[in-house]
Amino acid sequence: MAPLPTTGRGTEQRFDVNLSILFTELPLLERPAAAAAAGFDAVELWWPWTDTPTPPRAELDALRKALDDAGTRLVGLNFYAGQLPGPDRGALSVPGEESDRFRANIEVAADFAAATGCGALNALYGNRAEGVDPRAQDELALENLVRAAHAADRAGAILLIEALNKPESPLYPLVSASSAVEVVDRVNAATGLGNAAFLLDLYHLSMNGEDLNEVIDRYTDRTGHVQIADNPGRGAPGTGSLPLADLLGRLRKAGYSGWVGLEYKPGDRPSADSFDWLATGV
Repeated sequence: MAPLPTTGRGTEQRFDVNLSILFTELPLLERPAAAAAAGFDAVELWWPWTDTPTPPRAELDALRKALDDAGTRLVGLNFYAGQLPGPDRGALSVPGEESDRFRANIEVAADFAAATGCGALNALYGNRAEGVDPRAQDELALENLVRAAHAADRAGAILLIEALNKPESPLYPLVSASSAVEVVDRVNAATGLGNAAFLLDLYHLSMNGEDLNEVIDRYTDRTGHVQIADNPGRGAPGTGSLPLADLLGRLRKAGYSGWVGLEYKPGDRPSADSFDWLATGV
């Protein structure tokens, strides 16, 4: 297979690999080297320690060393989001213990981003909680997002707000591009920092039935990061019916020059074998 165009070499697109959905057949600390062996020099991660927002320093240092040793740059990291993968879709709007855990994680995640040069921190909003007024959750969410935005700013990073899809995340309130961008606007208005941005995930938005061309035209200038997977199936490009080449081209023409995260399932093959589409393009 030809060298993968992950750094702009021979292509206008910069791809990074999400190590929380690809290469998961390997232990966490082996995944950066596996991504590098597959031709990638940039990776992203969901919060790797689903059971704790404050892992031991030795574990944080070990992950940073694995990234450095592999020569891979961390370009995106989630704040603590509960059990993900699993039933949770974030913690910051969930009152009680989960909100407390998110707050405990803010500086930990921001410090790790600063230490690794990671420029984007993703804050998943969290599911609606049974018996809790949604307005109270939204007020809590804004309070926590303001804290996260300030921490991201100190780390030299942007704060990402992501829309998920309603079929797979029925309790998650941000299930359209417009709903996520509204939160982005509220955070920026509250902080004055202007460092909150939209995470545009083409798979999630397609699952919601949105007009992807319209979303790109309307929100590219508000977008801080892009993620892709094909639909149906959340597999690699070419396994479904999304016109990803056209959509990514439209994003470039609209001015997006940032990273595109590969956040797809490899299927019933090793992750390293799921990048054949890159040899000929999306």
